Amino acid sequence: MTKASLPPIEVIQQPEQLTRLAANLKRQPRIAVDTESNSLYAYTERVCLIQFSTPEVDYLVDPLAFPDLSPLRALLASPKIEKVFHAAEYDLLCLKRDFDFLVGNVYDTRIACRTLGWKETGLGDILNKEFGVTLDKRCQRANWGKRPLPEHLLDYARLDTHYLLPLRNRLEKALRQANRLDEAAEAMAYASHTALPHREERPSFWSISHARELNPEQAAVLREVYAVRDRHARRLDRPPFKVMEDRTLLQIARTMPADAQQLAAIPGMTPRQIQRYGADVLAAVGRGRSGPRPRHPKSENGDQIIQARYETLRRWRKRAAEARQIESDVVLPREMLWTIARSAPRTLDELKPMMQPLTWRHRTYGQEIINALWG
Repeated sequence: MTKASLPPIEVIQQPEQLTRLAANLKRQPRIAVDTESNSLYAYTERVCLIQFSTPEVDYLVDPLAFPDLSPLRALLASPKIEKVFHAAEYDLLCLKRDFDFLVGNVYDTRIACRTLGWKETGLGDILNKEFGVTLDKRCQRANWGKRPLPEHLLDYARLDTHYLLPLRNRLEKALRQANRLDEAAEAMAYASHTALPHREERPSFWSISHARELNPEQAAVLREVYAVRDRHARRLDRPPFKVMEDRTLLQIARTMPADAQQLAAIPGMTPRQIQRYGADVLAAVGRGRSGPRPRHPKSENGDQIIQARYETLRRWRKRAAEARQIESDVVLPREMLWTIARSAPRTLDELKPMMQPLTWRHRTYGQEIINALWG
């Protein structure tokens, strides 16, 4: 399909347009939805564009033009209208975080692809394979908070939803032929509900990879340097990683530089960063070395017996996935493995309540799970 043959784009920036859009979308049995955010350009990420597609029109809603988007609330929540996303989890989190929107009746085309065992499940790969459409990957890193948005970004944004409805129909047919409709529907419902709890606004310094390998003094330094980076990122309204990368913070904590010369020897520290942040970083190293030592966070997954059960279940899951040539978490989500490992059910009846959201998987894999634990 050429650009000339695509339906029109309607950019929604006026209250009367938003009201009319909501009324139009409420008459649809299903709509395609996506969002674009400015996570690469701001300290506090926000949704900067919401895309909707029907078979007739592609709509681009500009949230920055409205004090609120309440006209969209009821239609997004409606169980009567199917909302088709690709990789819905992050979009659902963002819509909940920024607008307190709950989205009902979600169809996730990526989950459908993974249930079918497709190897390439990125939207760009799928659009190219199924429709011969090529997305400009450079647009993924665009500043969606900048106004006005150039025409090439509007074109890119509309392609994220324009093909989702016909893709959904192709996937539904393939799932039916593979007898996987119930499995996919259950996974979509589970994923859309587990995405809803709020995430921490700012993760702890312990979230940095390999932070838990540090000794107490190094961990204290990492805590202080992490706080310095966060303060500068907030002041500059930039993502923290654009002030200093995590691996640079970790190396500062490991080496604990005492002066600018030692700081300059750390990979990732540029002369400009040293000029801007060097004095604060060195002061933070000093505070960490002389200050209280942080306690390592306790593992939420319990003792060695629980860990051993989890590893047993993980090995079973891997075998089950290999038999179907799918990814392991399509068989059973990781958090469900931990739930089962903690509770150690001995019968299908004991297993059933903890797998209640995943009844198809309980019927299909329940006895295998019991056998893996106790066989």
